[in-house]
Amino acid sequence: QVQLVESGGGLVQPGGSLRLSCAASGMFFSNYAMGWYRQAPGKQRDMVAVISRSGSTNYADSVKGRFTISRDNAKKMVYLQMNSLEPEDTAVYYCHQKRAVDYWGQGTQVTVSS
Repeated sequence: QVQLVESGGGLVQPGGSLRLSCAASGMFFSNYAMGWYRQAPGKQRDMVAVISRSGSTNYADSVKGRFTISRDNAKKMVYLQMNSLEPEDTAVYYCHQKRAVDYWGQGTQVTVSS
């Protein structure tokens, strides 16, 4: 059984930083790509960043140069370091793992506001 639990969200001022964490359960964590997605009110859920089993990364254009995804296979953790946050980054952020089916965490709210 796979469970994903996000943490680290909160309220931050524009220009600030946050680090999101996702703790995963289940076997063979290192065999699967992991991702962060976000969903703002009234909008669809969009990919923010993904990291492959080998550690290669891909980012949405809107976060390139500001966000960094990383993983620690020994701890079954994936992280999203978010710098230079903008009000447009406000959303619920979800951790994702795709196996035969998609697994999602419960989400963590990130609010960027002065």
